[in-house]
Amino acid sequence: MNPNLNKLQPYPFEKLAKLKGRAGNPADKPHISLSIGEPQHPTPRIITESLTAHMHTLTRYPTTRGMPELRETIASWLCWRFNIPTHSIDSEVCIVPVNGTREALFAFAQSVVDPTTSPLVLMPNPFYQIYEGAALLAGAEPYFLNCTAETDYLPDFSSVSDAIWRRCQLIYICSPGNPTGAVIGSSALEKLIDTAEKFNFIIAADECYSEIYDDESSPPPGLLQVCQSMGNDSFRRCVVFHSLSKRSNAPGLRSGFVAGDAELLKRFLLYRTYHGCAMSPPTQYASISAWRDEKHVVQNRAAYRAKFAAVLDILDDHWNVVRPKAGFYLWPPTPIDDTEFALKLYEEENMTVLPGSFLSRDSGAVNPGGNHARIALVAPVDECIEAAHRLKSFVISL
Repeated sequence: MNPNLNKLQPYPFEKLAKLKGRAGNPADKPHISLSIGEPQHPTPRIITESLTAHMHTLTRYPTTRGMPELRETIASWLCWRFNIPTHSIDSEVCIVPVNGTREALFAFAQSVVDPTTSPLVLMPNPFYQIYEGAALLAGAEPYFLNCTAETDYLPDFSSVSDAIWRRCQLIYICSPGNPTGAVIGSSALEKLIDTAEKFNFIIAADECYSEIYDDESSPPPGLLQVCQSMGNDSFRRCVVFHSLSKRSNAPGLRSGFVAGDAELLKRFLLYRTYHGCAMSPPTQYASISAWRDEKHVVQNRAAYRAKFAAVLDILDDHWNVVRPKAGFYLWPPTPIDDTEFALKLYEEENMTVLPGSFLSRDSGAVNPGGNHARIALVAPVDECIEAAHRLKSFVISL
C-alpha cells in the first residue's frame, strides 16, 4: 500500500457525520442543510437539452484533450471574461477540459511535483481539502498560509520566508476563497507571479467561485488576466482551474477545465492520458452550450444576492456576519466553540452547518478555522430565510 495514504485526514463531511451521529434533533422542525457547497438552483435548460440531444455520441471514445470546439469555446470565454486580447490563449495547447476541477486539482500535483527534493506545496488555511491530499500523495509536505481576520482572510504571501519559497514547488491559491469569499487583488497576484519567477515554483489558481460575486461592475480578477497585463503572454508557471458546477448550477455534470502555461499542460495532458479521465462527448457538447451563455450566469448571481440580502437583514443586529465579496458562503465567527456550535444548532434547530475547524489545520499555534462556521446559502430563498430565523433564535439563546 502507498504509505502516504496513512497521512490523509478524514474528509470534513465524515467528521461532520461523526459529530452528528450521537445527537438527536427536533422532529417538529424540517431539516435544513447549509453545510455542503452544492448549488440547488435549477440547471439551465440549455445544458440539459444539449446533453440529451447528444446522447447518440456515446458510441464514440472521447479524446483526453477534448473536442477542438470545446477548447475553442473555453479559450474565447476566458479572453472575454478576463479582458485578455482575443486569440491570446491558444486552445490547442493552453486548454485541457477536465471532469470537474476536484479531480484536476488533485491530478495536477501528481504531474508537477518532484518528490525527491523535499518539496513543499503551499496552500491557504482554511482550505479545500483536495489541496492537502494532492500534496501528500504527490510526496510533498503541505505548508499552510493562515487566512485570518487580521489578514482580511487572505494568505499573506509577504510573510513567507525565502527558505520556504526555495522549497516550494507548487502553491494552491483560491480566489474567491472557499470558505471565506475573500478575493485576492491584482497587485497581490502580480507580486506572487514575480515571486514564482524568482524561486521557480508553479501557481495553481482555483477560480471555481469567480462567477459568483456581489458587485456586477467589479468581477474578481483572474491569474491569467494579471499574467497577460504583466507581459507574461505565455502564462509561464501559471494555471487556472474553472468549473461549471457553481457558475452554471451543474455539479453533477462534472465539467471544468485547466488553462495556462502550455509546457505545464503538455505534461499534465500526458499524465491524464494514462490516468484515463476523458470527458464524455455529451458532456462536452453540454459544456459548449454552457460556456457560450452568460444570461443564466447573471441570473444566478442575482439569485444569490437576493438570498444574502434576505439572510443578512435578519441576522444583522444579532450576529457579526459579514457579506463576502464573492462565493455563496457566510464565514461568521461563532460565539462558542465551532464544533459545539454546530452540534447544538443541529440538536436544537435541526440545521446543519460546517464547523470551521474541519476545514483547517493547526498552524503557527492557531487554527484559523476555529470558532467559525461555514454556512452555504445554496438552498432555495425561502429555506434560507427560515434558516436565518432559526440561526437568529439560536444565537440569541447562547
